[in-house]
Amino acid sequence: MKRYFKLYLKFLQQYIKTLIEYRADFILGLIGFFFVQSVGVIFIGLIFNTIPSLQGWSFYEILFIYGFAQIPRGIDHVFTDQLWIFSWQTIVEGKFDKYLVRPLNPLFQVIVEKFQPDGFGEIIIGTIILIISWTKLGIEVTALKVILLIVVIIFASFIYTAIKLAVTSLAFWVKFAQSYLFMVYQLSTFVKYPTTIYPGWIKGILTFIIPFAFTGYFPSAYFLGKGSFVSGVLLTIVVAIGSIFVAYRIWLIGMRRYESTGS
Repeated sequence: MKRYFKLYLKFLQQYIKTLIEYRADFILGLIGFFFVQSVGVIFIGLIFNTIPSLQGWSFYEILFIYGFAQIPRGIDHVFTDQLWIFSWQTIVEGKFDKYLVRPLNPLFQVIVEKFQPDGFGEIIIGTIILIISWTKLGIEVTALKVILLIVVIIFASFIYTAIKLAVTSLAFWVKFAQSYLFMVYQLSTFVKYPTTIYPGWIKGILTFIIPFAFTGYFPSAYFLGKGSFVSGVLLTIVVAIGSIFVAYRIWLIGMRRYESTGS
């Protein structure tokens, strides 16, 4: 474990060095995310220009969910973006061999191979939106709420990683899994809004099959006083742990099917 920690710090130092060297790319990426998220906020604003509320949800309540959902997505984006490359390139080109000959966990090597600074744009913009909506709604700020907020954001990011890992692992069978990953990942856009506005079958998918609802709606509903502690906090933690376990099992099963270059 100590060796993994030291290696991770080494990769983190290299990442910070890269970020400093390519700060222009980081700034441009941040500006890009700002404009993309601004379009989303403007869209929500246009909706509320014509209606006072959306099935009982006010403008700033939906904005709260929208901002919250960006943060775990951004954290996962920063630290596990290499899984996207793995899903379409590593197995097809037989590059997975290099991870197997090193005395380190292959998944750990894959994840730390690349850090994506663009993800900080999602984190920063999401945090700004969250703070603005939190203030406008007059939600009381307490030490307990801040701690719970940090906890659920961390575990929500684990859910993102688990879903990405599970779908990426399909590459061991189908070689090219990026299209599947893209299709599944698009479902995360639904949780920027209350899942109560969707048909039952969509809510079922987002809650029980691909649990993106626990990365945005359920935790947000708890802090907004429209959801329970059990669904917003406890179940988010349980779903995150369960999702990581299942995803890693799929990864291990896939590894046993890997046939190296030329397969």
